[in-house]
Amino acid sequence: MKLFNSIYAAITLLVLVTFIAPEARAFQNQEKIANPIKIGLLIQDNKSVDARFGAEMAIRKANENGGINGRKFQLVTRSMEGSWGTGSKQAVDLIFKENVWAIMGSHDGRNAHLVEQASAKTRTVFLSAWASDPTLSQAFIPWYFSCVPNDNQQANALIEEIFKKRKITKLAVVADNGYDSKLALSTFVKKAKIKGKPDLRQFFYDNSSQNFEPLLNQLKKADINGILLFGQPAASIKIIQHIRQKKMNQPVFGTLSLLGENEFADAKLANYEGVVLVNSGNLLGPKALSFQNEFQKKYTKKPSAVAAYAFDGMTIIIEAIKNSGFDREKLQKTMSNSNYQGVTGSIQFDDKGNRLGKVGLIEIKNGIPVTVSK
Repeated sequence: MKLFNSIYAAITLLVLVTFIAPEARAFQNQEKIANPIKIGLLIQDNKSVDARFGAEMAIRKANENGGINGRKFQLVTRSMEGSWGTGSKQAVDLIFKENVWAIMGSHDGRNAHLVEQASAKTRTVFLSAWASDPTLSQAFIPWYFSCVPNDNQQANALIEEIFKKRKITKLAVVADNGYDSKLALSTFVKKAKIKGKPDLRQFFYDNSSQNFEPLLNQLKKADINGILLFGQPAASIKIIQHIRQKKMNQPVFGTLSLLGENEFADAKLANYEGVVLVNSGNLLGPKALSFQNEFQKKYTKKPSAVAAYAFDGMTIIIEAIKNSGFDREKLQKTMSNSNYQGVTGSIQFDDKGNRLGKVGLIEIKNGIPVTVSK
């Protein structure tokens, strides 16, 4: 059934972009000045409010500054929740029905591949603001960009800290059964082997399960002196709590995905006390603190990592539209030349659309993120 759905989604996308794209693109070049400048946002599901809030903040700031020659920006949000292939349909809808200038995605890697296909067929800029799947850039599609450190970059930073700095020799890697988590784990294992590290103890769990006791018993019995987690925040927090309850003193590490939509609030980050996490910017820097305060004032909650990347990603798109001279054909090149100092740090892109720069790490101490020295 999954195979049928995948084939159906691919055929639907191909038909839409093959027969509708030329006419739609011609129409796009005849836009009236009075029309708003639409930018699409694709989110995982309707619970992904932080991605929407972060993008809304960027749109609101741009409009407060006058938009472009009086034309306002407008955010058009679509949820990818539903049967497999929904991502393709929503991307196509944004491109042809809503006539968006670009699409930003805050969702998983599998859906990002579907959006990337639509982007390539229609020459529409697609910026990923959460998926860390490194294979997205391996398609060499010039319209694809990512403002998030990919799995390769995160693995390099973690390998440096775990093996070289901490001298950990017996590491357990733990992941849920989701696409993104398993891919991130696989990427880390491959990178570790290239570095000549010994075989790692691999553990997997069902993300829908509420019983982590079997997993924790396996970890406790294993001969390990470090634990690396790949997974979603809710399950990861429970696993960390169990680790502490069982008096397991091994250092715990985690990828960026562990933060997810968790707020940058002391009460929330306290769940990760003592854990070392991937981070691409200074969460305590002036720009980040200003963003957090403004976000909290507007939405009565502190922002999450998802919100921060959504804000930066949308701001980059907005600036690129401005700097392209309001020319769709020049937008891709303008995006490629982006040099933005954002909430999540400095953002530039390589020739494949990956975010440039080394990935940093933070350790949660007394509920506060502290930069790990290199």
